[in-house]
Amino acid sequence: MCACLCKLGSCFSTNLFDRSYPISFWCLCVFVCTRVPKVRMIDRKQEVPHTGLMCDLLWSDPDCQANDFTLSPRGAGYLFGEKAINEFGHANKISLLCRAHQLVMEGFKWHFNKRVLTIWSAPNYCYRCGNIASLFEYHGGAETPRYTFKMFREAPQEERAIPTRPAAPDYFL
Repeated sequence: MCACLCKLGSCFSTNLFDRSYPISFWCLCVFVCTRVPKVRMIDRKQEVPHTGLMCDLLWSDPDCQANDFTLSPRGAGYLFGEKAINEFGHANKISLLCRAHQLVMEGFKWHFNKRVLTIWSAPNYCYRCGNIASLFEYHGGAETPRYTFKMFREAPQEERAIPTRPAAPDYFL
């Protein structure tokens, strides 16, 4: 899930495929190369397959060198360029795509004239990357977009603790 909160009245919308709110951006894990209604048909209660739309949603990344779509060096998903995001945005009336699943050292990164935003919410990923993490909070509407980023680093080593594990429930014994 993208680390994004869209404040809508008194509730927060964090549903991966929720497009019921009246603003023109979409918060999901990554880019989609088709129309939004097809995404709603995906069975999300499964392991991520190695190919297909769900795989492409999860593992596709923006690339300023790509114009349209190219194969990804990840071995899954695609790299997409500015032409691809412009066509997708126009077809689906989306002006901003918020995404994750790609490490960015600064915690967030804008792509394609602020049409795509990558957010990374795991500080010092795998205890070795040294990256900053961020959360994105959207406050505005389509006409007056306002947002903030909350940046954070990992907890200092001396403040970390191993969580205590509760005893196994009887039905596991």
